[in-house]
Amino acid sequence: MGEPEREAGEPRRVRRRRATAGGGAVMADVARRAGVSGQTVSRVLNDHPRVRPETRQRVREAMRELGYRPTASARTLASGRSRTLGVISFDAARFGPAATLAGINEAAQEAGYLVTTIALAAADQVAVRRAVDRLLGQGADGIIAIAPQRSVGEALVEADHGMPMVTLDKSFSARFPVVAGDSASGARQATDHLLRLGHRTVRHIAGPVGWIAAEARLDGWRAALEDAGAAAHEPLFGDWSPDSGHELGRRIADDPDVTAVFVSNDQMAVGVLRALHEAGRRVPEDVSVIGYDDIPEAAHLLPPLTTVRTDFTEIGRRCLSLMLDQLDQLERTPEPGVRVTIPTELVVRASCGPTPG
Repeated sequence: MGEPEREAGEPRRVRRRRATAGGGAVMADVARRAGVSGQTVSRVLNDHPRVRPETRQRVREAMRELGYRPTASARTLASGRSRTLGVISFDAARFGPAATLAGINEAAQEAGYLVTTIALAAADQVAVRRAVDRLLGQGADGIIAIAPQRSVGEALVEADHGMPMVTLDKSFSARFPVVAGDSASGARQATDHLLRLGHRTVRHIAGPVGWIAAEARLDGWRAALEDAGAAAHEPLFGDWSPDSGHELGRRIADDPDVTAVFVSNDQMAVGVLRALHEAGRRVPEDVSVIGYDDIPEAAHLLPPLTTVRTDFTEIGRRCLSLMLDQLDQLERTPEPGVRVTIPTELVVRASCGPTPG
């Protein structure tokens, strides 16, 4: 096939770009038609705020007249970015990580970014390093890591390639900004509420060892008991699942001294409610129960579950905001990593009551 017909006075380099684009209009054509520089066209493509409205309109009209359709590669060349972000997620089936991921995706779409998610079953260093390498190979501008375990954070530090990164729950590098729900405060709110109802102490069914949020909730529960001068029994450790909550609930259901239980997430609390029912212990007349997360089903249980609400959607949106801040700082000296803490809220429902008698 021959070269596309060359317009009079058209530079050879423009003709070559035209051939590469299959004969269609290119950015230089748009710039000429709109009477602006190529840099201005680039800014319009990337929704840069420092473009006058009349100039933006003129460039867009030139695009329509020429039939110019910017491809992803054109946007990348124009901005130096792929406008793609990577997300590394663990335990993505649980409510918290899934709701956080939804918040990230929603905010990214509003900002004009695509999200590539890699969900890992294993939290070992090899799996994390491979995920980081894969996202780098796909040209991701940055990585958001839903990293709920200490081993994950340590692996991220080992796999750090110097690219922008945001982590959830805890930062393992001074360079990484972090967003987290205030788990310790939420646990204190739950425990204090039960103590104010007159319970002598509060038993705790904790999340797995090595999970950052579980450890923070454990710390908050202990601190509340210590401040109140209440006895702190050894916690029981579950795996976040209703099955583990049921199993551990059976171990305390027959103890008449157990009148209040704080459970580290709602799924385990569901299992605890069943164990108490099977043992003939009424909730809240005999035992009060508080969960954590405020899953959608919590309000529809019998009895409706008192729980600690975390705004996971807001956590996801703040992760995206911190990532965009980092990308904007690439040409400047980056600021040290910051921590954003999202407050929690105690949602009181019918699963709590005064101590029996």
